[in-house]
Amino acid sequence: MTTIITGSGPAAAEVADHERPPPVRPVFSADTCRELVHLLVNLPMALIGFVYVVVMIGVSGGLAVTAVGLPLLAAGLLGARQLARLERTRARLLLGTHVEDPSAIPTRNGFFPWLWTSLKDPVAWRAVLFGALRLPWGILTFTVALTGLFVLWPVLPYLVRLMANVDRAMVRGLLAPSDELEQRIAELESDRGVVVDTAAADLRRIERDLHDGAQARLVNLAMGLGLAKEKLLEDPDAAAAMVDEAHGEVKLALQELRDLARGIHPAVLTDRGLDAALSAVAARCLVPVRVQVDLPARPAPAIEGIAYFTVSELLQNISKHSRAGSAVVEVRRTAGRGGGRLLLRVSDDGVGGATLSSGTGLAGLSERLGAVDGVFLVSSPEGGGTVVTAELPWRDRV
Repeated sequence: MTTIITGSGPAAAEVADHERPPPVRPVFSADTCRELVHLLVNLPMALIGFVYVVVMIGVSGGLAVTAVGLPLLAAGLLGARQLARLERTRARLLLGTHVEDPSAIPTRNGFFPWLWTSLKDPVAWRAVLFGALRLPWGILTFTVALTGLFVLWPVLPYLVRLMANVDRAMVRGLLAPSDELEQRIAELESDRGVVVDTAAADLRRIERDLHDGAQARLVNLAMGLGLAKEKLLEDPDAAAAMVDEAHGEVKLALQELRDLARGIHPAVLTDRGLDAALSAVAARCLVPVRVQVDLPARPAPAIEGIAYFTVSELLQNISKHSRAGSAVVEVRRTAGRGGGRLLLRVSDDGVGGATLSSGTGLAGLSERLGAVDGVFLVSSPEGGGTVVTAELPWRDRV
């Protein structure tokens, strides 16, 4: 289980204490020795980084007038990212400074979108700046640390801690993720992939239902009517029986098309909103369902559709798996910034044990809601029923 701690209090203080540099200890303490090793390694690492940056800028700049200059620069920036990752690892192992890796460059189709994204990557350019600044600092720290081992022994722990703290600040300032916006962009890139995959899966499902259902039935209908036409003069009674059979096929085909249209977007939702649409879904559920919808207005059609299909799938799960005696659907709008949230809560008194493990329908619902800034929570103890709470951002209907 992952615990996210925000704000203040003992837990937050514990995290802050973990990130705070350790106090000054005797020179042979483990922390001081690791910091000393880090400072001595600064020089070779700074040399590698500085040479890399100089060669990258020099070669790509010299070839900028050719077709390979900018691609070489983009590839060099990707390499700078990898050197920065190595420095973050070194800081974590020797300084105890944990800096999260920045988000990966968003994948884009085509060479030129990739080139443009790589060239304007702020993470890579900060890594280049880090490599350029490290050489004079690496020379200083290496010299002071090495000299201190033989000359400045009494004050060496203080010097080591001071220089190690500067290193910590440089790593946090230049090699950490830019801000919450960068992490948010990465999340949106991932969510976009989920939306695209979901839309593609829905299209494949609709195509399969049309091909295997209504289309096949209509083909049989056409063949039956053709045979009836041929027998119309020879055997009117047989032709009439075939027409009656074709009439039944038409009714079944129409019902299948209605069910398919309802699965895409039910007409009752468009015409009358969530209250009527969810009541219709509840009426088809095998478990008695009480529906409570308290909304001051209708949300945007996209949000309304997601809410409808979320509740619809949850009620299908209740019918198939819960062995419940009753269920409740609650829908209301909560106050908050940005217009508030649309709250959905579906509960039952069944056997419980529902999970969000990969491959389940609940996991798919969670991914879909996450793709639109939604929240999906499941509480389902064994034998204690199931409560699913979902939140969607409220968007006013235009």
